[in-house]
Amino acid sequence: MTDLDATFAALADPTRRAIVARLARGEATVGELAEPFDMSLPAISKHLRVLERAGLITRGREAQTRPCKLSPKPLDEAIAWIEKHKATWEGRLDRLDAYVQKLKESRK
Repeated sequence: MTDLDATFAALADPTRRAIVARLARGEATVGELAEPFDMSLPAISKHLRVLERAGLITRGREAQTRPCKLSPKPLDEAIAWIEKHKATWEGRLDRLDAYVQKLKESRK
């Protein structure tokens, strides 16, 4: 699995996307990340391991807590990939629109 595949696979889950969105606001402990979800701490920890393996988060160690922090590099790479393909498709759609407009005008 490539890094990009791991990023998209990790972000495919809505719980993990919500965790990433929360971490975009700043560092948080596992307990703080678990608060809005109706699931056990072990279930949240599994989600965090997926995010960590994808390189999307890092977990530190401070006394009794393990604060989580967002790692932006994989997100930047995913955004770059999306932007590249978005430009390609926008160009194709613009050409299709121009062709449709040309057809409409020729039928008048």
